[in-house]
Formats: sequence, structure tokens, C-alpha cells
Amino acid sequence: MAHRSCAADDPHHAADELFRARLENMLDMRHPLVRVSHVMPWDGLIAAIGHALPAVPEGAGRRPLPARLVIGLLYLKHAYDLSDEALCERWLENPYFQYFCGEVVFQTRLPCDPSSLTRYRQRLGEEGVEELLSQTIAAAQKMKAVNRSDLKRVVVDSTVQEKNVAHPTDSRLLEVARCKLVEAAQEENIALRQSYRRVAPHLARQAGRYAHARQYKRMRRVIKKQRTIVGRLIRDIERKASPEARERMASVLARAERLRTQQRKDKNKLYAWHAPEVECISKGKARQPYEFGVKVSIAISAKKGLIVGARSYPGNPYDGDTLADQHEQVGILTGVSPDHLLVDLGYRGRTIDGVRVLHRGKPKHLSESDWEWLKRRSAVEPVIGHLKSEHRMRRSFLKGQQGDALNAVLAAAGYNLRWLMRWIRLFCVRILVVTWRSMSHPITSCAV
Repeated sequence: MAHRSCAADDPHHAADELFRARLENMLDMRHPLVRVSHVMPWDGLIAAIGHALPAVPEGAGRRPLPARLVIGLLYLKHAYDLSDEALCERWLENPYFQYFCGEVVFQTRLPCDPSSLTRYRQRLGEEGVEELLSQTIAAAQKMKAVNRSDLKRVVVDSTVQEKNVAHPTDSRLLEVARCKLVEAAQEENIALRQSYRRVAPHLARQAGRYAHARQYKRMRRVIKKQRTIVGRLIRDIERKASPEARERMASVLARAERLRTQQRKDKNKLYAWHAPEVECISKGKARQPYEFGVKVSIAISAKKGLIVGARSYPGNPYDGDTLADQHEQVGILTGVSPDHLLVDLGYRGRTIDGVRVLHRGKPKHLSESDWEWLKRRSAVEPVIGHLKSEHRMRRSFLKGQQGDALNAVLAAAGYNLRWLMRWIRLFCVRILVVTWRSMSHPITSCAV
């Protein structure tokens, strides 16, 4: 994999770039992405999160990627719904992407290895990516796309960010547990009495067929056999493993025992072997009664629809219990503490000192103005739809609870970036319309 070398590291490369065409002479400087790059407070952003990025080594060693490049790549990834690999390939082909990331001339090598973005996300953490979201709000204020008064009224709603896991079924999870136990035993050189590698897959397929045919008694008998097999493997490993090997395999044995013993109505069930943080969340949807992932709270400005807060909540809390935290985050990111929160009935029973929580649960206490503002509450629904369909919040591919938190905030930052680009297009159209009207009716325009 070829990597782009920094001009400061290679004097010959810097001399070659001296005679190459600059990107600003090749691109349309009226392009929304170019104009957004001019408005973004890059210096303040780098100063705020630069401590989380690797420093320049004093002696020998490879120099880290420029902070502007890393931040730009994280924005573009979620703004255009790209994987890490697709992002690097598209960056190589798109000069507007390169200009947004701070390049001066067109680059012909990949910006970095795609796996580097994973490590940069981990270094930034949730606090760092919240700064990325905060700077998009600051850019909107700098462009006068939103005013401070627009941030006083905020719509809050919650949704589910699904995890990248298969739909959990007992037969499939038990088969995964069996495979993991056999792999762990082979790594520790434990000779098992039987691995069930021919019998167990047949039982898993048989359980699926019985479930499809609605023959649930037969399906339960097959699943009982699978539980028995997993229990035999666990006991066989515990008998033959040394104390040191048993300590190394403790997590595998505990997870397998948890899958073997959990029942249908138990709490804190394990729904995925590689993602134990996944929760089963019911949002009352007819098409999808249960979703497996983490609850995410989204806050937007009631008038303009700009996202001003995004946070994940592991543990599937009640929606109303997330309201105070979401209000606090909005105040931190925007610098303005909202005094009106527009919510649905899922937030009933929760209040915040000095803040009006408006919902249609108490109609006698609402004025005509309150009812007019409550009509804007539904504006958050299409925002959530865009976040899921266009900004990678439909399914989280990042690891662990931290990955869920990072993905939700970065999706909001990518949405805001596209929101700023749409606002620039509309602003340019307004200018053209006003100019055309002034040229068509000069007397009227002068009188006005």
C-alpha cells in the first residue's frame, strides 16, 4: 500500500510540487465543499483536539499524518457514507476532497492506510468527536445560517442505532459458542473427547427448518440438544485444562455458560458473541418490533433543523431519563442553554429547572404559540432518517460501546457538513434571484 509523503519530509517532492498546478487554480471555488472548507475553524479545531493526535517524533521515525488531513477524512467519511477503504480511494480521485483536507496540489497516492483511521478515532475518543460536531455548529453561526436565538428552542428525540450483528437466535448463538470453545481448546492444546463438528451444524440447520415450518416443539428439542453439547464441552475443558489455561480461557468459558443458561425472558441477555454490549430495544414499530443495538438521542434546532446534540446511551434507559444529559450536551456544544425542549410522549414525567419541556400530554396547559411550535417536533423524524440512510447511523460497524458513541456523533457531524453545503447552495440561489429581479425591475428595486 503506497502512502502519500509529506512535502516537508521530502525536499525533492517539495521542489516537484513547486512546478505543479495548484488545486485552487483547477477547481470551481464556488463549490459548496470549497466554501465550507473556508468557513470551518480549522486552527481552533486542531488546537482543541491536537493533543489527542500523535506528536511529531523528535528523532528517527515516521511522521504522523497532518491533523487537518485526519479531521477532514473523518468529516468526509460520514458526510458521504463511505467506508474507510472507499474513503481513501475516493479521496485519491476527487480533488475537492483533497482541497477540503488542506492539500495544495493534486495528490496521486493514497492519503493513508485505511486502518489508520481506526486508531485516530480511538485516540480522539468521544470528547474529540464532539468537538468536531461543535465546530460545525460554530461554522453555521459564522455563516449566519443559524442565530443564537434559533438555538433556544430544541427538538429532542431518541432512536436506535443497530449494531452490525446477525439476528440473534438460540440455535445460532449456541453453535457459535461451540465453535469458540473448540477453537480455544485447540489453542491450549487440549484434547477434547468430542468436538461435535459434524453433529452440531446439522442440528443448527434442523432447528432453522423446524422454526420455518412452525414446528416449535421439535425446534425446542433440537435446541435442548445444542445446550447439552455446549455444556459437555465446557465441563470437558474445565476437567482437562491447567489452572493457567483455565484462567486464559475464563472469558470464553463464562460467555459460553451465559449463552447456555440464558432463557427467553431473562434480563441482560447476550445477543452477539463478539458484541456483548448489544441491547434488545423495542420502539413500537410494526415493521420491526425489536432492534438490536444502542439507544441514541438526537437534538436539532427547532427552526433550522441543524443537529446540535447526539449521544448514545447504553443500557436502554427510559427516554425521559436521557433528557437532562442531552440538554447539558446541547449547552456545551453550542454555548447556548436551550429554554424550550420539544419532545414526544416518551419523555413524559421529566422536568428540568428553568426549561419548558413541551409535549402534547397536557393540552390544557399549552398556548396557541406552544401548539405552533409543537408542530415542529416532527421535523426531527426526517433528520433521523437521513442520519440512518445517508450518514452511517443505520448500522454501527465500530467496536464496543465507544464505537457506538463515536459513530453516532460522527454521523451528526457529517450531516451538519452536508447541511452547510445545502445552505450555501440555497443562499447562492437567493442571490441570483434577487440580482435577476433587480435587473428586470430596476425602478422597483431602487424604490424598495
